[in-house]
Amino acid sequence: MDKKLKIYIALFIAIVGGLMYADATKPKPINWFPSFVATHKIPYGTYVLKAELPSLFPKTIVQEIHQSPFQFLADSTKSGTYFFLNGSLNFDKAEFKKLLAFVARGNTVFVATNGANIDTLGLETQQIITTEFDENFEIALLNPAFSETTFTFDRPSANLVFSKIDTLKSTALGKLKITNQEKEFVAEGVNFIKHQHGKGNFYFHTAPLLFTNYNLLKETNATYVANALSYIPADQPILWDAYYKNGKSKISSPMHYVLGSENLKWAYYIALIGVLFFVVFKSKRVQRLIPVVEPLKNQTLAFTRTVANMYYDKSEHKNIATHKITYFQEHIRTKLHLPTSVINESFYNHLAARSGNKKEDIISLFKTITTIGQLKNITKEQLINLNKKIESFMEKQSRS
Repeated sequence: MDKKLKIYIALFIAIVGGLMYADATKPKPINWFPSFVATHKIPYGTYVLKAELPSLFPKTIVQEIHQSPFQFLADSTKSGTYFFLNGSLNFDKAEFKKLLAFVARGNTVFVATNGANIDTLGLETQQIITTEFDENFEIALLNPAFSETTFTFDRPSANLVFSKIDTLKSTALGKLKITNQEKEFVAEGVNFIKHQHGKGNFYFHTAPLLFTNYNLLKETNATYVANALSYIPADQPILWDAYYKNGKSKISSPMHYVLGSENLKWAYYIALIGVLFFVVFKSKRVQRLIPVVEPLKNQTLAFTRTVANMYYDKSEHKNIATHKITYFQEHIRTKLHLPTSVINESFYNHLAARSGNKKEDIISLFKTITTIGQLKNITKEQLINLNKKIESFMEKQSRS
């Protein structure tokens, strides 16, 4: 063994030892992933809620359902409270039809999610957006017996409320209230409802994070959750949905298992580093000259100019305008973080505040966009007018 090889081996051992020491002594980062899995003890898992359900409902059983609702409810004799808790729930039409039939027979479905396909029941949700820099969120139940118990968010939240409900069949059970830094009221909306269907009921809650480990272990939040769940029939089995979850409760691959074990993880890393050392030092002895290959030239600008000239020469002003409008709306969504699906007074106010443009100029610009969108063809002057207004908007935004 020559001296150079000994140096390489010593260097390899020192690097691996240093990495192992750094990994062993550094604080473990908190995993804030919203998994909603009953076996996860991370902040946004549901281990605490699942463990406490038997004490909240001592007269019934809790059953985990690892099938889709469409498969599970193929048996029409199933009964109980189907409990869904996840960041989003995407029921297809056939599946939701099964849930409707399940509730109509006299059963219950409890859904806590930021988004679900519930327009079939005449229900719609929207996000509360305010201009306050520092918002405070409070959630409370409307029942006078529970009104003293509130829940407060200290983490980012979707702030969803119901914008449309069927007043003949739906009952508001809880609300979300937003205040500013001085605790002054800013906005509020209903975030928890009961919807009657046939002989049974749906319960919809728009704050699923409320039911996770982190929030259940904070102050009086567990009392709020217990009160919210008290609407569920105590004598029906609870069918805990384990199918629709953001996280995975089972090992999905061999690498998931290897990286989940501290010892196996470091054995894997050492093997990778060893292979890297072998490749680096071995290649120095056997590497041949690599010919220089000139990289391809970036023709994007030339291509763009060619396409633009083609449109302009053919007088396809409408196509050019459509592309400019699409790019402008994408700019608003990505740079100013405003959705462009609904153009209303609130949208104009937020866009003016964030871009530094006058509200009147913005309204004029969007009227021009609307007019062009309704026309099959436009003139050169209309295209120039649109371009001037968009460039003026961009220029004022860059100065603000």
